[in-house]
Amino acid sequence: MEILQTAVDIAFVIVMLGVLFAFIRLIKGPSLPDRIVALDMMTVQIVAICALFAISSGETAFLDVAIVLALVGFLATVALARFVERREAGNDDQALTPDLPQDEETGP
Repeated sequence: MEILQTAVDIAFVIVMLGVLFAFIRLIKGPSLPDRIVALDMMTVQIVAICALFAISSGETAFLDVAIVLALVGFLATVALARFVERREAGNDDQALTPDLPQDEETGP
């Protein structure tokens, strides 16, 4: 049992370092998709922390928390990805359409 606890402690440190690096990427950017990926990575690592704590403490309730957090993180990532896709598509549509004066009619 002592080996398992040592492995869990080492995993806690590694995952916390990953959360720290993901947080730095979230702050620095440079673009919105980079920040979304960093946020998703932090969510996955927090799920890992919940799982490690469940192993360490023997409380199975933390596994339920991890599953719910993983589902919410997945839905948030999908929603943010759709937001970025629509935002970029809107910029592309504006770039492709010429600016017509308002008083001209484009009929036959």
